[in-house]
Formats: sequence, structure tokens, C-alpha cells
Amino acid sequence: MYRISELGELVGLSRTTLLYYEKLGLIQGERLGNGYRTYSERDLQRLRLILQLQAGGLTLKECQACVEAKIDRSLLVNRLQELDDEIAQKQRSRALLASLLGEDGQTDWHDQASKVAPDEHLAWLIKQGFNEKEALRLKWLSKNMNEHDQYMADFMLVFNALDRWGPGSESDTLHALKAVPFSPQNLLEIGCGRGIATTVLARNTNAKITVLDNETSALERTIERATEAGVAEKIETVNASMTDIPLENGQYDLIWAEGCAYVMGVNNALKQWRSLLADDGVLVLSDMVWTVESPNPVIAAFLGNEYPDLTTAAERIKQAKAAGYDVIDTFTMSKDAWDAYYTPLGERVAELEASMADSPALKDIKREVELMTAYFGEVNYQLFILAKAK
Repeated sequence: MYRISELGELVGLSRTTLLYYEKLGLIQGERLGNGYRTYSERDLQRLRLILQLQAGGLTLKECQACVEAKIDRSLLVNRLQELDDEIAQKQRSRALLASLLGEDGQTDWHDQASKVAPDEHLAWLIKQGFNEKEALRLKWLSKNMNEHDQYMADFMLVFNALDRWGPGSESDTLHALKAVPFSPQNLLEIGCGRGIATTVLARNTNAKITVLDNETSALERTIERATEAGVAEKIETVNASMTDIPLENGQYDLIWAEGCAYVMGVNNALKQWRSLLADDGVLVLSDMVWTVESPNPVIAAFLGNEYPDLTTAAERIKQAKAAGYDVIDTFTMSKDAWDAYYTPLGERVAELEASMADSPALKDIKREVELMTAYFGEVNYQLFILAKAK
């Protein structure tokens, strides 16, 4: 026979719990003449059986049903499925935590996050210390924060030797500028890169130009190029994020953004940048678009991962109108603009291939060059000239 304190020690349960179990009829104590409660060997074994059943995930009520009657197999089958589901969820949770701690890759998690919450995923990556360009490459290329430093170092080694960081040409920039229905006086260029379009704009307008980028080396090269062209006095630089522009609303009659709006999502850019425009101001931006209804599955699959927001020019126009713009003009960039970017990029890849044969970044860039060269005509950049609607 066991006193309640002894029984509790043997099974690891408190006196209060044992009294509750006795109230439910799970054990049957006897009160001695001295007032102490005692419990039998059967009570001890019954408690041990209940604890085993509880370890299998059954509730106390389910345990009682199992020890007092024939086992309900359907109940156990359902409980087993619930446990399997819980285990699978915990394994997913463990995999995520392991990847964040550097013990594993994060491809699947980034892929899923990009699909269900693309904007918040990008914002979260930026909070981890990556700038927009880095976060975008992490999100759509490397997919592994733990390898990202080396990936981005290799990526920038390729691009730092190039002046052009995206498709474009002076003739296309001038074509778009000609479509602006006034002579701009206060121009904001977002994502200026290394200042190629900046210099063209400065040479062909009388505007004061504010250039914004979060890459210090790009701003330095922009001023260097402007100085060489004799237009540096027109230009002021701002080192800041395009998602959080520290400038006064309503002061720019023209905003220029070639090839950068995709970083934050074109639809988001249309909405957020509108407030920076003065009344009747104009936004000029370029973005990659599908130029055929049914692109080749190879390029469709590649760009589906690289740029999941990719759509047609017609859809971008719908988004622009919904965001509060009237379309002044739109046109597809020239083949010269495409080649001006991909030809030197391909040459740079070939130059580095022997010394960076194992670099994932170089391999990704090489594949991009090959596919974008092969499938030009199914995809291209489109320039949109948009007036702020009243």
C-alpha cells in the first residue's frame, strides 16, 4: 500500500493531481483510521498506464476511455494522424530555424515566402541588413542568407567593372524625354546606377537633378561622369533607399527611373512615388515586360524565378492607371539598348570564368546572359511616360 505522497513520488504527479484523478475514478484510495489515504499496487500500475497513453498524445478523457473499455481504434487512428501532422510542422519549423542559424540552406523557405508575401519578404530581408539590390538578388538568385556575403562579393566583382547595370541607350532616354510635355525644372532620378542616363538628362534639360541610389560607388561614378561632361553643377546626390525616400512630397515635376522599379515592385513604386510628383508631374520608368503572349517555356521558367512579377506592357498600363496616372506614351526599348548591357556583361563573364569557375553568382549571371540573349524578342524593356492624374 502507498500513501499519497509515496504514490506521487513514484509517478511524478502532485497530490492535487492525484486527488483529481481519484475524483474522476481513475484510482481508488482508501482512508485509514489515522486519516491517511492509501493506494494499492493496481492504482500505481493504472497511473503508469495512463501516463504512457498520455505520452502518446491522448487527452486524459481519452486515456480514461482506453483503460475502462475496449480501445476505440478510430480515435487512435485520428490521434495518430494529428501527431503526424504536428511532427511534420515541427520539422518544418526546425528546418527554418536551422537555416537561419546557418546549418542549412533556405531555398524552399525563400521560394514560399516570395510567393505568398513578396513585399513583406523583401522588407524583412532589408531589415536583416541587406540593401534592396542585395535583397533582391538574395530573394531571386542565391536563396541562402548564409552564403550571401560571398555571393554578393562575386556579383559585385562582375558588375563593378561595368558602367551599365541594365539595358538602356542614349537614344531611348532621349525618346522618352521628348515625350515629356514640358521642360522640367526639378527632376528626381531614382536608382541612378552609375549615371549614364543622368548625364543624358543633364545635357538635354535645364533642370536641377537630384539623383538617388543606395550604392555609394554608383553615386561617386555618377558625379565623376557628370564632371567629365561638364554638368556636375546641376546634380545633387542622395544616398538613400528607394522604398523610403527622405525628400519632400510634391516638389518634382519629373521623376525618372530606368530599370529600377522592379526592386520594390513596379506597382508599389507607382503608388509610393506618386506623392513626390508636383501637380501635373510626370513619371518615366522602364521595366522588363513580356512581348509575346506565349513565351518559350525555358525563358518563362527562368524569369518566373528571377522576376515573378514580370507581366505585359498592357498590364503595367492598367496598374499605372489604377495608381493614378494617365499614359502619355509607351514604347519598347531598342535592340541596341539590350546589347549595350548584355554584350559587355557576357564579355565580363568570359573574362572571369577561369578564375571563378566555382562561383554560384558567376554561373547565375552567365545563364542570364545566355537566355536573355537567346530569347530577346520574347522579353524586352518597355519605357512608360506617365502623367500624374488629377
